[in-house]
Amino acid sequence: MTITYQITGMTCSSCEAKVKSNLLMLPNVTAAEVSKTTNTATITMDKQISIYSLQDAIGGIDSKYTIVALHQSEVTQQAKGWIEIYKPILLIFSYITFVASIISFKSQNLTFNIHLFMNVFMAGFFLVFSFFKIINLKGFADSYKMYDVVAKAVPGWAYLYAFIELSLGIAYTINFNPFITNFVTLIVMSISIVGVLKSVLNKQNIQCACLGAVFNLPMSTITIIEDALMIVMSATMLITLIP
Repeated sequence: MTITYQITGMTCSSCEAKVKSNLLMLPNVTAAEVSKTTNTATITMDKQISIYSLQDAIGGIDSKYTIVALHQSEVTQQAKGWIEIYKPILLIFSYITFVASIISFKSQNLTFNIHLFMNVFMAGFFLVFSFFKIINLKGFADSYKMYDVVAKAVPGWAYLYAFIELSLGIAYTINFNPFITNFVTLIVMSISIVGVLKSVLNKQNIQCACLGAVFNLPMSTITIIEDALMIVMSATMLITLIP
């Protein structure tokens, strides 16, 4: 039987070779193809080996490498409904939208300030999403490096990204230099969406890092919409700021 697993923590060719060598040493393993690019290991075995034995083979529970059976996660996701899978992110978006709408609505003259709505929405978005990333910073970084184009090339970017989001959330909250804040948002989110698009279009079965490692959300069009929404809002606000 041949099973494909997801492996996080591989950062170089030496890691790739080490993981492959350790897996091939296991009894009943006849072949193993390991890729740090896709963070996967395709293992051919005479009989199925438990995930715990595979984890022990690559260094144990305290190892920097973590192995997860992709086929198990796929079965789990298929067993759940779409709403159930994305409930955390849908609830967060609903709460942020509700709060931003209340703040932006002026009951005295029954007007709705769309500019204020976008500002409050983005403040809430970045503050909440950075919070979940920072809860388990290493877990977020490991997931983010699996698909983000910059994080793959610059190891420290994944860690820095969480704090960039936090800084943007604070900047929108205190209304710090709107032009600079929206310009940085536009650049950062435009770069971020590249890796997301590539992963979704290539149908890679990997975890979305938008809510860090707290929730196991699959990469999907939801992630594209999330990044695209920030790009559209920041671009719109930049246009309104140009004389």
